[in-house]
Amino acid sequence: MIISMTRRPKVAVSLPPEVLAAARAALAAGHAANLSAYVADALEEKVKLDALADLLDEMLAESGGPLTPAERAEIDRRAGWAKP
Repeated sequence: MIISMTRRPKVAVSLPPEVLAAARAALAAGHAANLSAYVADALEEKVKLDALADLLDEMLAESGGPLTPAERAEIDRRAGWAKP
């Protein structure tokens, strides 16, 4: 890991070519100032979603048990979150 003058850690990541192409297209459309900002925003959203999922699991455990895999898949499908 390399630390820059702004004291933000730098990391190297490998991305599928289609993900990188989509990110670059988003940059060209003005959705972020640069690739680092775009990736940081995406990771921040993922961290929030993971925390929300953990909270949901905790709440469900307190109120009758966690979702079954089938229930979770149905919710994901209805919300448009299902992975192809």
